[in-house]
Amino acid sequence: MGRASDRRGVLRVDLDATDTGRIRVRRPDTLVAEEPLEIRVGPAGPERRRPLSVTMRTPGADLDLALGFLFTEGLIRSTDDVSTAQLCAGADTPNTYNVVDVTLAPGVPSPGADTTRHFHTTSACGVCGKASIDAVRTRSRFDVAADPLAVAAEMLAELPERLRAGQRGFDRTGGSHAAGLFSADGELLVLREDVGRHNAVDKVIGWAVRERRLPLAGHLLLVSGRASFELTQKAWMAGLPLLAAVSAPSTLAVDLAAEAGLTLVGFLRGRTMNIYTGTQRVTG
Repeated sequence: MGRASDRRGVLRVDLDATDTGRIRVRRPDTLVAEEPLEIRVGPAGPERRRPLSVTMRTPGADLDLALGFLFTEGLIRSTDDVSTAQLCAGADTPNTYNVVDVTLAPGVPSPGADTTRHFHTTSACGVCGKASIDAVRTRSRFDVAADPLAVAAEMLAELPERLRAGQRGFDRTGGSHAAGLFSADGELLVLREDVGRHNAVDKVIGWAVRERRLPLAGHLLLVSGRASFELTQKAWMAGLPLLAAVSAPSTLAVDLAAEAGLTLVGFLRGRTMNIYTGTQRVTG
């Protein structure tokens, strides 16, 4: 069993079983892994990198997760802002592969000690404890409102099935979220899974940072859960003109998408969908 999942004992209760001997069965169950990842950031040189964030995530693509987090929080602008990024050991401990050490390129400022930004995160809610809504409305450098992307509703309706077909972690555990980056013609370019929705998105965007694909103009992002304010912000930061979710958006997600000129699609299930903003991009 890889680090992305593990086995635990479970008592299985089946109330519909006709044979009473099968109602209560003890068996192993495969669960999605959840471990802390500490992201440390600092300048080149002998100075030790300072802890910036601890997020509860599913191990895998951790360097992409760190790069995606730093980018969507506005702390780096491209892969050129990073000298090295590597998994490392904690202080006076063996390597647990739960710490990413990021060395910034010369001239790139280190994150300041801003008390309005507390980067302790969880697998459930993403970045928490921000002092105000303005503190999380990180401004994107990309004008997604001007993006001419247009996708057919028929093609858009097919994407959840394509995303689901690639969710190997969900097949094993039933407990992971997914984010998939698609081209304008519906080609799945990269898929990442994680116990946290925001982590899956950061892993996708971190891949794009590393591959020098930003901005992601002319592309769309599909997430397996709901569309929150934070996921909409991350899509805007990456220059994505369209964010789709199989579940509901929040009010702040819709408001931010409208402000950005981003198309936000929710309840993308079967052959139905709700287009909350940017309706001109979905044709047919």
